[in-house]
Amino acid sequence: MASRTHRSPSPGRRRTALVSVAAAVVVAVVAALIVAFGPDHETDTAGSAAATAVAGTRDTPTPTAQEPKPATASPSASARTSSPKATASTASPRPSTAPVSHPARKVSASASLTGRIKPGVSYEGVATFYDVGNGDGACLYGPTDDVMTAAMNHTDYETSKACGAYIRVRAGSGASVTVRITNECPLPCAPGQLDLSPQAFAKLAAPVQGRIPITWSLLSPSTSDTVSIRYKTGSSRYWCGVQAIGHRNPLARLEVETASGWKELPRTDYNYFLSEQGSGCGGAIRITDIYGERLEIDGIGVKPDVVQPTRVQFAQH
Repeated sequence: MASRTHRSPSPGRRRTALVSVAAAVVVAVVAALIVAFGPDHETDTAGSAAATAVAGTRDTPTPTAQEPKPATASPSASARTSSPKATASTASPRPSTAPVSHPARKVSASASLTGRIKPGVSYEGVATFYDVGNGDGACLYGPTDDVMTAAMNHTDYETSKACGAYIRVRAGSGASVTVRITNECPLPCAPGQLDLSPQAFAKLAAPVQGRIPITWSLLSPSTSDTVSIRYKTGSSRYWCGVQAIGHRNPLARLEVETASGWKELPRTDYNYFLSEQGSGCGGAIRITDIYGERLEIDGIGVKPDVVQPTRVQFAQH
């Protein structure tokens, strides 16, 4: 059997093959470099870099503060009004001679000032008459020549609040008369009843009738008289009773000035205002009528049973 003999390639052919392989490798490397560094690749890289830069430098927008809405006042707040506060008054120097009166001041009228007898109201009742004697009565104004006076029934007398009031009385016949309250008609005088002086009753009807139906109302008359002040018997700087006389309108309040301010004095059924501890005795006096008008009077000394005139009077209504 014939044997096979393996022959090796010749050296020349081997070199040619190596050169071919090396050339192919170089071509492949050059092609790869061209692809890697071509124009398209640069553009993409630059675009990516630019995008990255923009994203890195973009400012995050900060929220803007909203403008505050104007506050809306609640209806209750806008409707609420403050009440004026009273201010303490300074006492004026007091002269040693005639009393000095300050200008009248208005204050708010209230039901507590008017009492039972109110302005603008017509009351019904009956009229009788009695012997008035010297004209004095429960109001302790003293004797008087004025015959047109009357006694108010116990209920409407109201602890002397009716004292000094001017009343227009009308009969069913249409006749009328004006009287001033100087006395109290005790029970069994009924509410609405007036016990007149004989002269006043005669203006309405014949005295023989004795008792007639009437209507009556409060009056604020025209007068040229001024208010007077009188201290009660036994008054001193340690205890005193004070009375106002000749006021056009019913008196609602009497106050005296003390070291701590104005002090309202309680009223008695005999028409004096008492200062039991002597507070304000001999000091300034302030009086208020049922319409709320206030008058201040200085220079009234403690002179028991002496009528001391002033220069003031309440306004007509």
